Parts: sequence; C-alpha cells; structure tokens
Amino acid sequence: MEGEKTHSGIVYGALPYIKSKASRNPKSVKMENSEKTQLKSSLSPLAYGNVKEGKQPDHFSYAMQLITSASLSMVLYTAVKLKLFEIIAKAGPGAKLSPSKIASVLLKTKNPDASSMLDRMLQLLSSHSLLSCDVVEVADGGAGGKNDVGYERVYGLSPVGEYFVPDEEGNSLAPTLELVQDKVLMDCWYELGNAVLEGGIPFSRVHGTHVFDYCSRDPRFTDLFNKGMVGPTVITMKELLHQYKGFENLQTLVDVGGGLGMSLHKIVSKYPSIRGINFDLPNVIENAP
Repeated sequence: MEGEKTHSGIVYGALPYIKSKASRNPKSVKMENSEKTQLKSSLSPLAYGNVKEGKQPDHFSYAMQLITSASLSMVLYTAVKLKLFEIIAKAGPGAKLSPSKIASVLLKTKNPDASSMLDRMLQLLSSHSLLSCDVVEVADGGAGGKNDVGYERVYGLSPVGEYFVPDEEGNSLAPTLELVQDKVLMDCWYELGNAVLEGGIPFSRVHGTHVFDYCSRDPRFTDLFNKGMVGPTVITMKELLHQYKGFENLQTLVDVGGGLGMSLHKIVSKYPSIRGINFDLPNVIENAP
C-alpha cells in the first residue's frame, strides 16, 4: 500500500512507530453519493446521519464512552493474561461459568474479592460481544450468599471471544493483543503529540531506533512480535487460500518482508510445486522455522 510500510503482510499505518509518507500533490477523488453514504456508514452513527443539531444526551454518552475506551482494551488484555477465555473453553462446548467458578480455577488466587472483580470484568467483555451472559438461579443464593433472590451471572464464549482461544494448531489473537498492549509499544503513544509538532517517528523518539532495529536488540520483544504476527496471518491465509485460486499456476513465489514465513508456509503447503522464497532481515530469518 503506497505511503505505508508493511511487514509480514500486516499494514501498520495506525501504529505509532510507522511514519506514513504523505503525498505532495494529493489528487481530488470523485465519489458517487452512494459511495459517500457507504463510507460514512462505516463511521460512528453519532458523527454522521440523522443527528439533531446541537449537543444531545447521546453525544455526551458517546464522549464518555470514548474517554473510558481504554478500560476495554486493558480488561481484555487482563482477561487474556489470566486465560479467562481458555478457562471457559476448557469447560466444554457451550459451557457457561460463573465468576466464582472461574476464580476457583485461577492459579495463585489469594484475593477474596477475585470473584466480584472478575464479574465486573466479564460484564464489560460481554457488553462488547466478547462473551455471552445469562442469569441463572442457584441453590445457595448466589456468590457469598448475599443474593437472597438466588441468581447469578454465568458467562460463555461468543464467536468473537473464540478468537482468543488457541485453535487446533495453537493459534489465536491473544499474542497479537499482548503485542499491541506491550509497554514497548504503549509508551510510543505518549510521544505521538511531540512527533506531530516536532517530526519523527514516535517509536524512534522513545526507543532511539526503528522498531525492526529494536527487535534485533531485545529478544523478549522479538519473540512477542513474532508470535503476535502469527495469529492474524494464519487466520487470514486460511480464508484467502479457501477463496483465492491465483497461486495454482505459480512456479516461484517470493514473500518480501515475510517474517517467520507463515504466509509462505501456508501457500506452499497447499501448492507443493511452488518454490517459496522468504525474504526478510537477517535477525528475522534466523528465527524462522
């Protein structure tokens, strides 16, 4: 994609360590009304559409939602680190677990309030369709005996939440989330404003070097980076190879910036006659399988 740097088939135009190349002579793009409507429909309904003039209660609610949006990413990150999605998945297909049951499975849990804290986290995740939530009657009157009605919430995996559970090949989006939320990258966002005012790439301003140079110096982050690339690549390539038949007549295929070679591996596994060449930095290739 012109104007953006890519690596391992993933475009990083939105991440703080990549500097987009702006066009010096931007061309005006003519769009049909139907195209404009489609483009606007992908944005917030409060930004476009049939919205009354002036501030409305919904606008305040949406502004507050944006202010607190970081809580979702951090709760999701914590859920992945605690393997909450995996705990529910291991209970069996269609299983729904209470917060107290999940807390009892967690290792090294010494907090007596773990169940109630998990319940609040799981409510947030279910409100964003990462989990399903139901209310069931319980014989003991609920967690801690505080609920005289005898009901408690139970949570199950949703189709979205399943992406954070390792599949039959051990791949998921959990390592990708851990990469995006890692301190090495998160610190860069705090330098974005200075990069706008003074120039430069936020990642380089924080760490003194480009992200790929940094990878060669930090084995922990390199491992995290590589694992974070695998999940989206495998998931995307499975669907691509199911739909796309353009590789059938190829003899040689070069993947420039191929990372660990997962995309190439998937292609040549389906088309063994193809000679695959994975081209990347030396420190990347030496870790490739």
